[in-house]
Amino acid sequence: MPFESFTKAGGERAAPNSIHAKRVKAVFYPPAEGFKLIDGDLHRSVSHFSVDGSHWLNMNLLIQSLHDKGHEVTVVRTATSWYVKENAPHYRSITISLPEAISIEEEDFFVTFLVKMLEIKRHGGSVMGFVKFYWEMLTALSNIHRQASMLAVEIFENKALLQSIQDSQFDVVLVDPGIPVGVVVAHQLKLPTVFNVRWITSGEGHFVVAPSPTSYVPISGHAVTDKMTFLERTKNTFFYFFNTCIDKLVVCPHYDTLVERYFGQDVSFYHLLQGADIWLMRVDFVFEFPRPTMPNVAYIGGFQCKPSKPLPPELEDFVQSSGEHGFILMSLGTLVKGLPQEITSEIAAAFAQLPQKVIWRHAGERPDNLGNNTLLVKWMPQNDLLGHSKVKAFVAHGGTNGIYESIYHGVPIVGIPLLFDQFENVLRLEARGAAKGVDAAKLNRQSFLEALQEVLNNSSYRNNMKRLSSLHRDKPMHPLDTAVYWVEYVMRHKGAAHLRTESYKMPWYSYYSLDVISFLLAIMLMLIAALVGFMRFLCLKMCRRRKPKQE
Repeated sequence: MPFESFTKAGGERAAPNSIHAKRVKAVFYPPAEGFKLIDGDLHRSVSHFSVDGSHWLNMNLLIQSLHDKGHEVTVVRTATSWYVKENAPHYRSITISLPEAISIEEEDFFVTFLVKMLEIKRHGGSVMGFVKFYWEMLTALSNIHRQASMLAVEIFENKALLQSIQDSQFDVVLVDPGIPVGVVVAHQLKLPTVFNVRWITSGEGHFVVAPSPTSYVPISGHAVTDKMTFLERTKNTFFYFFNTCIDKLVVCPHYDTLVERYFGQDVSFYHLLQGADIWLMRVDFVFEFPRPTMPNVAYIGGFQCKPSKPLPPELEDFVQSSGEHGFILMSLGTLVKGLPQEITSEIAAAFAQLPQKVIWRHAGERPDNLGNNTLLVKWMPQNDLLGHSKVKAFVAHGGTNGIYESIYHGVPIVGIPLLFDQFENVLRLEARGAAKGVDAAKLNRQSFLEALQEVLNNSSYRNNMKRLSSLHRDKPMHPLDTAVYWVEYVMRHKGAAHLRTESYKMPWYSYYSLDVISFLLAIMLMLIAALVGFMRFLCLKMCRRRKPKQE
């Protein structure tokens, strides 16, 4: 779900690095001092669409921090948004109605997608069935970006709104480029851009901003480590070209049309995407595999993590009743109600055989086989539970937020990845000995119980996660402070062009030096040809000299 947020710094609290801009008018609001910020959030990738959910939670936290530093934020949201509220104490909002709602703003979008995928994996299917499923997926993906691109059209065609935004003299654009309509709006406003990003239209964000050799950098959708076999490297390269083709043929045409319509043929949408001043990458190399990076990439992985708070009395009583065995936490995010009951019943049966208590965030139909040790809740303070001294393990779907909270608190994971990057996230922790993955399509009570017991009884999982926690926390600055610093840095200096490579403007053959290689090969061939010709000439001359002597 696309949204933009316009912010201005001001108020009675002046942050140490705040900008004292001239008095300007906020969009649709009375005059106030400071600066403004525009922000857009949409997911990523050809493989991730949960934009309104976890993506907004991340962006909202950054907006809250900017507000706390004295910045005023105005969020431009769609009328059908189900996470971005119209009224909030730390931002103002402008609501835009689109001709049709963006598909991912429908709460059952991912549930439907998950159910179809699990059905295919659990019960098998014909080749045509797989082709039909992925064709439907690509069609839905194209439709999402077509619908999202209309947000820019609505802004550009509303001359009063556009003029008001332009007159307000905003300082920076903060965008989550998973659905990158905010990038186009930023170009129209001629403002520097900051990305709050992990995913872009073609996959993981590094693949747009930094060199990403497929020999050791896993591609989005390919769950492998950075130590790949020849076959895995072959598959990795195939996935790279496959993702690139999807991006060029399915996603980008909608934004290319938009850019050509309003900016002409000389402007490239992909260049706009690559031209962000700062990339706030929601990545920590404690979790991510090492890879090349660039000067304008700042790493803020785990920026949502924080110390735990005391639990509500009823939860604290339940946790304390677990005694020496402690408790297990389970949450599959917003997708939990999409799991078939046959799977949740197997999970419940496995939990019932454990001495630990279980707190399970579950919004669907009550599972069969539920034991007396299991408490079902529709909501829970996940961070506070993960930080509790009695927590023993976290059963999770592998979403990034939950992963980083587990790392922060040092809690080992039993992973049940369901969609998108969750498979890769669980694999990364498995490679570090801090998690055990379970295939949801093959899950039964015995296999799930064995995974739980391994993580609970083998101390190496907890020790490895504690080590990751120690590394993750050992930073000169909290990742959230890092994010706020770089946003304000761009505001102070009106961009960060000195940190941004201009290589994306080069033709592909120049970027890979194919023209240079061709030139050098041509010279080499010419020298070889000249040398061969000279040798032939000498040979012929020698032969002519020998003939008369023989006669």
